[in-house]
Amino acid sequence: MAFAQSAARGADTREALPLNQILQGDCIERMNALPAGSVDVIFADPPYNMQLKDNLHRPDHSKVDGVHDAWDKFSSFAAYDEFTYRWLAAAKRVLKDTGTIWVIGSYHNIFRVGAAIQNLDYWILNDVIWRKSNPMPNFRGTRFTNAHETLIWAAKSADKGGYTFNYDAMKAMNDDTQMRSDWTLPICSGGERLKNGDKKAHATQKPESLLYRVLMASTKPGDVVLDPFFGTGTTGAVAKKLGRNFIGIEREDAYIEVATKRLDAIETLDENALEFTKGKRAQPRVPFGTLVERGLIQAGDTLYDTKRRFAARVRTDGTLVIDDTKGSIHQVGARVQGAPACNGWTFWHVERKGELMSIDDLRQQVIAEMH
Repeated sequence: MAFAQSAARGADTREALPLNQILQGDCIERMNALPAGSVDVIFADPPYNMQLKDNLHRPDHSKVDGVHDAWDKFSSFAAYDEFTYRWLAAAKRVLKDTGTIWVIGSYHNIFRVGAAIQNLDYWILNDVIWRKSNPMPNFRGTRFTNAHETLIWAAKSADKGGYTFNYDAMKAMNDDTQMRSDWTLPICSGGERLKNGDKKAHATQKPESLLYRVLMASTKPGDVVLDPFFGTGTTGAVAKKLGRNFIGIEREDAYIEVATKRLDAIETLDENALEFTKGKRAQPRVPFGTLVERGLIQAGDTLYDTKRRFAARVRTDGTLVIDDTKGSIHQVGARVQGAPACNGWTFWHVERKGELMSIDDLRQQVIAEMH
């Protein structure tokens, strides 16, 4: 009964969300109007407060189109900090207990944002370095080229587990090598850069490749992704393509117009394409006894290790017995080897037509039927 009530509350919360819409207005007010604990992931690209003082020119004297928009200007660091605390607090309220938040920034703001994240009792999981493969040069030659930005990935608090991390998918995307926290990706340029006439539609448009990696790492199809600084809609475009729901919040009419046109042109990938590599922990739990009761393995069958050093008989309740040792497939596998633990699914095999077959292959058959 309690589970049914909880599920009903979750459904009601989801129905109350303005899914796949752009909400115009102040991000703090808009987030505070959303149901508490309703969003799976937040991606935030807040103003950087870049403190630019002079126009920047290239060696050929052409003007660099930098960030001079009013939304990036604050009267002081204190004013920026107050804004940061307020929007991060609103974000925490709307985030599910199992949710996570990504915040991207440059050296201008990321350290101040990181302090606010920790002071608000978020729990930082990673800081990810986005190394730009084609950064803008330092035209004045007065400092190093700014070739990276930092993303902070955080859980709602230290005691809030259960967040999504698609480790195996990230590993598969990286040629079966564990994905690291330094990502080399190009900046948004060329045909991907949205424009109004001959000018950039947005000064700090992020590349879709960056959001693709963020959403593939930390969301599942059907999840709700909130972007409180929606801009031209990169988060929404990638979310829609990957079968995630998005909520965008944006103040500026011009950005909303560009984002809406962009989103209308996006098609969601089909169900087969949306599938991705999942680890064993993400699979449904299938006890060994299920194989016995379904007749895939019979009581009385003998299980062997790959070298046939050990032979254990299967009992009616799915336990094994070998000499005086009795227990689960994991317990018996560990004891016969004198090991502290054993994955019985990969250790034990059953003979089929003179060949040994892993019992895990039979488990995968059951899992496939469940899906």
